[in-house]
Amino acid sequence: MASLDLYVYYRVRDDDASALLARVTALQQSLARECGIVTGLKRRPESREGRQTWMEVYLSVPPDFEAKLEQALSSQRLSSLIDGARHTEHFVDIPPCA
Repeated sequence: MASLDLYVYYRVRDDDASALLARVTALQQSLARECGIVTGLKRRPESREGRQTWMEVYLSVPPDFEAKLEQALSSQRLSSLIDGARHTEHFVDIPPCA
């Protein structure tokens, strides 16, 4: 079975970015330790109308990862700092041709 990577993107108000950064960093560090995965955090280089677009990256996640992520999101209370919905995308590696 191919390795599954998870990408989550959303918007955050410029004024909430530093508070959100602290919470997302703590969330990702905890999940990386618990699940043995590599995490990352990215954002678009520009802000639009006082909002930034952020992307959380979770590589080679285990099958039960999304439930753990939801639980961690709730405990870190991220939704209060996110402007709108979180959007989740799944990707797999393309194997090289033989």
